Amino acid sequence: MAKITKFPQKLAKYLEKAGVKHNILEHKTVYTAYDTAVTMGKKLNEVMKTLLVAADKNYYLAILPADNNLDFKKLSGEISKAAGKKIKMVKIPGEEVMEKLLKVKAGAMSAFGGLHKLPVVMEKSLAKAKKAIFSSGSFNHSVEMAVKDFIKLENVVLGSFGVKKKLVLAKKNK
Repeated sequence: MAKITKFPQKLAKYLEKAGVKHNILEHKTVYTAYDTAVTMGKKLNEVMKTLLVAADKNYYLAILPADNNLDFKKLSGEISKAAGKKIKMVKIPGEEVMEKLLKVKAGAMSAFGGLHKLPVVMEKSLAKAKKAIFSSGSFNHSVEMAVKDFIKLENVVLGSFGVKKKLVLAKKNK
């Protein structure tokens, strides 16, 4: 049986201080955005996945819907535009980098770059959504909030770098 993790206090304080309206959603232990969607009976495009990416020597959080794959070439172009310089390589670093850099357990990453002093790049198709569910850094909690509030809070760079996957959501067992 997986151990229930608490909602990260650092994130609770961060959201409280920012004064952003949000809901903390508790759910069974999950390790992927896809599993979060299945567990909570949500659509894949309502649940965001958060990826730590290395762009040359800098790190970014890339946010995209659970039903999207990351197009590294497009992301490189978007980060190059935002940084004002050509990015040669974008990759997903190993879990040990995430653990060391963000001081989190592998896979327990929050979507809130401001907590880790990291810039956030988000798939621009999400800007049209009213609300979305973001990772909190806990395997048992997610944060639901207005996308416009998330964009403002995280000073998000919007870009087009997601590629829709053909996924069918598994039905949740009752």
